[in-house]
Amino acid sequence: MTAVDAGVAGADGVVPEGPLRPMQASAALDGEGGCIAEARHFAADFLARVRDQQGVQVSQRAVDLTCLVVSELVTNALKYAPGPALMDVRITGGEVEIVVWDSDPVLPAARAADAGRVGQHGLEIVMSVVNGFEARKEPVGKRITARVALHDPTGSPAR
Repeated sequence: MTAVDAGVAGADGVVPEGPLRPMQASAALDGEGGCIAEARHFAADFLARVRDQQGVQVSQRAVDLTCLVVSELVTNALKYAPGPALMDVRITGGEVEIVVWDSDPVLPAARAADAGRVGQHGLEIVMSVVNGFEARKEPVGKRITARVALHDPTGSPAR
């Protein structure tokens, strides 16, 4: 996995003034052993940095759900698409946005619940815990975007 931390710089490399500074980090996922765990750690570390360095309130629930969503989306990307995948995590308003790109143009579809089915529940799990989900075709492959609330409705802070 190769990581690029955009921190608070905009696309032009300039750090904008004021409260609307984008906070994001990107990683190229090579599919090698341990890549999925590395992607989870990358996302959790990003959330810890925006909490500690930028003062963004991030609940433990947000960290846990983000890691779960990253795990499921990256697993699917590496399982069903040839070649590497890319992942972005960024703060947008009161949410963390997880974006995973892969080279397969086929859009995923959640299957109907089936307690007897073994496996293939990842998208069902993601859909049950996110605030928003979007899958769209790109000129090459597809881009999956999932959004998780940064705040726990019960109010428990991140550790």
